[in-house]
Amino acid sequence: MSDIQLETLISDLAFILILGAVVTVLFKWLKQPVVLGYIVAGFLASPHFEYLPSVTTESNIEFWAQLGIVVLLFSLGLEFSFKKLLNTGGSAVVTALIIVIGMMAAGFGIGHVLNFSNMNSLFLGGMLSMSSTTIIIKAFTDLNLRQKKFASLVFAVLIVEDLFAVLMMVILSSIAVNNSVEGGEMLFSVSKLVFFLVIWFLVGVYLLPTLLNAIRRYLNNETLLVVSLGLCFGMAVFSVYCGFSLALGAFVMGSIIAGISYAERIEQVITPVKDLFGAVFFISVGMMVDLHVIEEYISPILILSCVVIVGMIVFGTFGMLITGQPLRIAMESGFSLTQIGEFAFIIASLGMSLGVLNPIIYPIVVAVSVITTFTTPYFIRMADPAYNFVEKHLPRKLHFLINRYTTNATSECETRVLWKTVLKRYLWRILLYSSVIIAIILITLRYLLPWLETIIPSWSRLIADVVALSCMSHFLLALAMPASRKTERERLIAANARFDVPLIVMSLFRMLLSLGFIIYTLSAIHSMRVGWIVGFLIFMLMLIALSGRLRKHMRRIESTFFNNLNERELRRSGRNNNLVSDMHLAYIEVGYGCPFVGDRLIDSNLRQRYGVNVASIQRGSSFIAVPNGTMRIFPGDILGIIGTDEQIQALLPIIEQGNETGGENENRADDIKLTNILLSETSPLIGKTSATSQIRDKYKALLVAIQHSDGTYDHPTGNNLFNPGDILWLVGDPKQLESLK
Repeated sequence: MSDIQLETLISDLAFILILGAVVTVLFKWLKQPVVLGYIVAGFLASPHFEYLPSVTTESNIEFWAQLGIVVLLFSLGLEFSFKKLLNTGGSAVVTALIIVIGMMAAGFGIGHVLNFSNMNSLFLGGMLSMSSTTIIIKAFTDLNLRQKKFASLVFAVLIVEDLFAVLMMVILSSIAVNNSVEGGEMLFSVSKLVFFLVIWFLVGVYLLPTLLNAIRRYLNNETLLVVSLGLCFGMAVFSVYCGFSLALGAFVMGSIIAGISYAERIEQVITPVKDLFGAVFFISVGMMVDLHVIEEYISPILILSCVVIVGMIVFGTFGMLITGQPLRIAMESGFSLTQIGEFAFIIASLGMSLGVLNPIIYPIVVAVSVITTFTTPYFIRMADPAYNFVEKHLPRKLHFLINRYTTNATSECETRVLWKTVLKRYLWRILLYSSVIIAIILITLRYLLPWLETIIPSWSRLIADVVALSCMSHFLLALAMPASRKTERERLIAANARFDVPLIVMSLFRMLLSLGFIIYTLSAIHSMRVGWIVGFLIFMLMLIALSGRLRKHMRRIESTFFNNLNERELRRSGRNNNLVSDMHLAYIEVGYGCPFVGDRLIDSNLRQRYGVNVASIQRGSSFIAVPNGTMRIFPGDILGIIGTDEQIQALLPIIEQGNETGGENENRADDIKLTNILLSETSPLIGKTSATSQIRDKYKALLVAIQHSDGTYDHPTGNNLFNPGDILWLVGDPKQLESLK
């Protein structure tokens, strides 16, 4: 019997792969997305198409498809990276949140109009709220738009949407199992997910780079493939053990690996496996397509397609405007998100596996995905004409309000930027250290204490106290320590005395939270009285006796953690994209046919001829921040270019001439950042010009623009006189720019 099952398993796989190969070659020839080819191949292999043989056992394909979901989410995680999430900022989070909430509400409402149940309408809203990362990247590449400013913002939104999709899968699973929307149960599920994500993230970032670096001499491609897939499936199984899905564990492991230096090699070796099982998954999606169902439900399909297109444009544009992006950038972003893709299929598969999704919805959503995928390139091209039409007919007052809001939202004073940095570090420390402490408490109460009671009942509680508090002590003290540096606190208080109050409140809250963890642990092991009395004494002793030594130890732990976290930096994505006005930072690889190869920067006249600035040069493993004019340009160099969309798009084909990869390499450096400095009356730059101040030579910084007190901008010409109240926009090493501040 097992031989027969194995034979049918292999024969079904062979049939769908051969059919998939033929159809996808045809779609490549027609210059259409390969994903659509897989869906068509799945339809041709299904029992719904009677002119070709169909698979013998659909459960065989279901097995391969589930395996494909795990590998596909692992590969999506490799492109995700918690580091990217931290760098996207509030703009991408707010925009993605508006899109997801808006599209879920629209999908839920349309579901009721189409007479679907509450559960089916909820799942439908989830399917319609996720744009396709694969389709958008393909469209941007084909249209040569990846260097546009809005493209980087769209990628950031897609990163956050991926995380929301994983969160949504957990919430929808909880709702489906309980067959109702219970606020307490949902809050518990979300809290549980956040807790495990933080713990997995901390352990993974701290241990994985160290482990892989220790065995790096043995990591050829074969071994790396085995190790990465072992980590993928291992985390998937552990995720199920913790009460989550296989897909979630695979995604988390991919996102952890995405932050380490081996990520590119793992992406390369995993790509064939991802392509194979991803193809099987999309083919299995196509097998759900039934032309009779599509013909019967053509009206809902067209209605949902219109809802996706219009909803994504409206909510995407509105989200970008809310976060301070100009109207053109906002509309270009909204018009790029007009499709649904892989996560819609994954959510649909989840609903089918839980038995709560009407089987009719699956082929309807597949049909909507096919339609919106075909229309995506056309809507991306329509963004500029639509913007020109809106700008022409937009009331003057409304246009003025949008421009003023955009200027105010993107022009932050130095004090506000510093305050946001301190607050972000404060919140992340609370989240990370609290999660570790809670994990130690749970392990102590659930596993350690019961085990000790069976071995040495009389000493079990005391030993549990000592072990738990010893493990927690480092993190308790780190939680109680100030999240801001002394110089930052002094600058905030000097800028505005009112900042002293929130800083004191933040310090008190951290100390009370640390004390609360100690009291809870002792109360759970002994009694409430013991917890309060002994806990307070222990906390005071820790602060007095152990603070110096523990602080040094925690600094070493934090240093190791952040070194691992920053192993692989963002590259060629223009992470500091929200620069002055329409300018942004892009990374372009120099091709062998570039006319500037061998020239010095000063001889290339890039600023005079194209209006751009060269902020950095990445050459192999060497990174040159703010290069001087004598630096020469060589093939393979990655230039950090600052300019407008039009300037960069005009320069891109010239620099990348002869580069077949089209500049797909990304910059690994994160040593330079954009910052703005408000000039006071005592600034050493007052009275000097942009030429006589020697900012490039003295501070290794590039002056990008000068913002005056009336909100206008000047590009540096060498004759600009610095006055009090001017805001200088500079690119350089933040450590060296501290002396300017």
